[in-house]
Amino acid sequence: MKALLAVNKDRYEMKDVPLPTLKDGEMLIRVEGCGICAGDVKARQGAARFWGGNGMPGYCEPPFIPGHEFFGRVVEVRGEVPGGFKPGDRVIPEQIVPCNDCWYCRRGMYWLCDPHNVFGFKQKLNGGMAEYTVLPKGSIVHRVPESFTLEQAALIEPFACARHCVGQANPSPEDTVVLAGAGTLGLGMVQALKELKPKRLIVLDLNNDRLKAAKRLGADETLNPQQGDALARVLEITGGVGCDIYIEATGHPSAVQQGLDMIRKGGRFVEFSVMSGPSTIDWSLIGDAKEITIVGSQLSPHCYEPVIERFADGRLTAEGIVTHVFDLESWETAFQTAQGGQALKVLIKP
Repeated sequence: MKALLAVNKDRYEMKDVPLPTLKDGEMLIRVEGCGICAGDVKARQGAARFWGGNGMPGYCEPPFIPGHEFFGRVVEVRGEVPGGFKPGDRVIPEQIVPCNDCWYCRRGMYWLCDPHNVFGFKQKLNGGMAEYTVLPKGSIVHRVPESFTLEQAALIEPFACARHCVGQANPSPEDTVVLAGAGTLGLGMVQALKELKPKRLIVLDLNNDRLKAAKRLGADETLNPQQGDALARVLEITGGVGCDIYIEATGHPSAVQQGLDMIRKGGRFVEFSVMSGPSTIDWSLIGDAKEITIVGSQLSPHCYEPVIERFADGRLTAEGIVTHVFDLESWETAFQTAQGGQALKVLIKP
């Protein structure tokens, strides 16, 4: 089969590789589509978060086939698998294959599993940028309705991540929420936030087309920090107090300081992104000055089924969010498009 192979930090290339063979409890999937995540882009760029450096251990274990945002059809099943899946079923796995044995898994927090085996970064857990891939024993697999478009299926994973992040924010109807970042995940967050009906939703981004999309999907106000004083406007809207909740979904270190400045005393800061680099801040803002609560968001526990249900009944839309689709042979152009800043979701269709 054809596959994109990350040979090492500096070398990604198309390869003809053997078709995977199955062990008991595994499924072979014919990949329908695989989204390019910001994490895939940063790994391709050699970021320390993935390959080690800046005092961090490496996470990637090459050679591997990238891609964790994939879905497809079951081709073969070996033995019995949970869910009774059979050839022909349309499925999507969650990104992580939990070990079910570590401290976190034993306490039900499978998304924080200590080995943290996510598809598409390790040799033993190849991803979806290939014609076929294997769902190993222990994979958490969901059915994708036959009625779903390619775009809807492609957005299940990112919108599940977005939904979990909004759950971490936990806004009330009295809250003013500032969401920094209106990319694919941010637009999923806009839709999840509007379902919870906060008092105001203000979305920030440097791309005006993305801001238009956020407005279309339910943002009450959109601001481009390069075209005006976003901090002054947020303070004006909130009577000088600041926002109740700030969600960082840009991946840029400057968005952290921006959020700490915008948020009110006693507010809630939600950090979502994989950062492009370190962020240095004055921690006294968090404690002595404002008593801010900081929470993180990782992956998408218990969120795939709610997202699938909301796509099925129309509460979620995929319209205009998958902006580019490339074949597998055009992977370099696909990655360049994903990192260029103008695209939303870029999809590889093997």
